[in-house]
Amino acid sequence: MIRKLYRERVALKWEIIEKETVDEIIFRTTNVRNRLILELMARGGMRIGEVLKLTLSDIQDRKLILRDPKSGKDHEIVFIPQKVADRLRNYANSKCDNPEDWIFPISYEASRVMVTKAGKMVGIRLRPHDLRRHSATFASRSGVPIEIVSKVILTHVNLLMTQRYLGKISDVEAMRWIENL
Repeated sequence: MIRKLYRERVALKWEIIEKETVDEIIFRTTNVRNRLILELMARGGMRIGEVLKLTLSDIQDRKLILRDPKSGKDHEIVFIPQKVADRLRNYANSKCDNPEDWIFPISYEASRVMVTKAGKMVGIRLRPHDLRRHSATFASRSGVPIEIVSKVILTHVNLLMTQRYLGKISDVEAMRWIENL
């Protein structure tokens, strides 16, 4: 028991999915609802639980209001690309009768199964949180400051949590960045 308490913790390493693979997963998904769910996680950095709790009243142009977020705050704001926002608004208006209706009235387990099947279409093992990690890593590698990735995209309280999300940089990618300097 004592050995277990004082053993050195091993940092978790996640395989980061490349942008082309995520794009292929999204474009191969023909069901509009499923495609929107995937896009919100991959492009907006949202958790699957946050996506499933969205209501029609939470959509405000390119901003989404997250009620009762994981951080414990009253609400948080997520920014999404304009094209995704337009498709989401159109879909929500066609599916929701009341402003407080859920946009995606499916269970957490059903959404996990959908994400897993989407990954199998391109031959990878995909979990919902992989898309959130992809969003953070892609933003970071595109030059977005880590503070923005942490506070705005992932809505983390501190940078240490964000650093755990970011994928390991390959030698090829490191050389490419050095060449850019």
